[in-house]
Amino acid sequence: MLKKLASQTAIYGLSSIIGRFLNYLLVPLYTYYFTAAQYGVVSEFYAYSGFLSVFLLFGFETGYFRFRSDHPKAYSTALSFILVLNVSMALLLLTFNGVISNALHYKTHPEYVICFALILSADALAALPFAKLRVENRALRFAGIKIIEILLTVALSLFFIVICPALQEQNIAWLPYVYHADIGVGYIFLANLIASASKFLFLTPQLKAISAGFDWLLFKKMARYSLPIVVISFAGIINEMLDRALLKYLLPYDNATNLAQLGIYSACYKLSILMTLFIQAFRYAVEPFFFSYSKKSDATLMYARILHYFTIFCVFIFLLVTLYLDFFKYFIGEEFRAGLKIVPILLLANLFLGIYVNLSIWYKLSDRTLMGAGVSFFGAGLTIALNIYWIPVYSYMGSAYATLICYAAMAALSYALGQKYYPVAYDMKSLLGYIGLGVGLYFASTELQPLLRWQSGCLASALMLLYVLITLLFELRQSRISRLKLQG
Repeated sequence: MLKKLASQTAIYGLSSIIGRFLNYLLVPLYTYYFTAAQYGVVSEFYAYSGFLSVFLLFGFETGYFRFRSDHPKAYSTALSFILVLNVSMALLLLTFNGVISNALHYKTHPEYVICFALILSADALAALPFAKLRVENRALRFAGIKIIEILLTVALSLFFIVICPALQEQNIAWLPYVYHADIGVGYIFLANLIASASKFLFLTPQLKAISAGFDWLLFKKMARYSLPIVVISFAGIINEMLDRALLKYLLPYDNATNLAQLGIYSACYKLSILMTLFIQAFRYAVEPFFFSYSKKSDATLMYARILHYFTIFCVFIFLLVTLYLDFFKYFIGEEFRAGLKIVPILLLANLFLGIYVNLSIWYKLSDRTLMGAGVSFFGAGLTIALNIYWIPVYSYMGSAYATLICYAAMAALSYALGQKYYPVAYDMKSLLGYIGLGVGLYFASTELQPLLRWQSGCLASALMLLYVLITLLFELRQSRISRLKLQG
């Protein structure tokens, strides 16, 4: 089963890594073609979209996983509700477009709100069909649609941002019908909208199952189960996105400077993409796996092993990015590199987020989602308080440290509650040891570089090799000890 999980993670990861990597290649495009303030606009809207997307899915993806095996109408009931909810929300946002645009200080660009209303609805409606593909183990179709979506986003972004401005000089007759320079970063949103709509069309075969009908009693059960998931997800978005929503308003500068600082923070945040990619791919595969494996006699042992190897690999990613940061920095424009010091902090924060994802099985498998919501609320409260207190004083560095403290605290609290309600014998000493080793090697690189005067790549490679060797030796030793105990 562990091999099956690894293969599923690889397939989901392939789509996620290829897709996100192609999307990641857009970061140089955006940060070299737009100013930090303009990129700040993009970051702000994507932060808002994170909050709204939680409500537009309403936790019914996880609810579908929970009830699908016992109720044949679980999918059609969930999909019917999400369809009604999203059509209603899109109409509401479109109706009050002018009011919302004015409130956000984008009176001259109301098209931003229109694009995002449609993007959010298309993405939410696609979530359940994607969940169905995951349940059916149709990972290749899942991966193919995801990759097509990203390829369209990349192609359209290149067309609007690079090709169209070049064609303007040639006075091409049809160009004014598709391109207006004053829209600017709005073309990033338009490219996303077209790609999201195309993705939705590819998923139409999975939408036909809505004909199975709507079960009102089942809906009430799913809603009761899913409502805490909404709270948990909303709190998660607070932890993930609130800093970018607050920076514009809490930084003590003028609006343009605040947007520039937001743009720098968001661009540097993208340099932690490798960690995020792995966690996302792992999450796609592991959530249905946790549910399906929960009745096995060795379930808790399997969960402990998964977290162990997960942590080893995440520390490897942490070192890969931080030790070779002198190379990764060229993925963003020079104006944005002032924020590179936040990258190690955010990578470590995402590592703890991944650990929390593993540890959170205790409330999902024991149906204590309300308690899980409590953990998320604790993290959200911590995020809000620290950002409000630190942003005016420490700028985006305060947001980075707030993210790290929040995820580390949530992982610790989730571990403590999990040991009470769904005990799993995690080897916390080795997990913390690997994290400490990774952080120690990073600080060693910062201290040794001025002393040894090696090329940064040589020192980074030596320290990476040291981590791999120490890990292999420790794991072989632990394996030998385990075999001796079994023989004894």
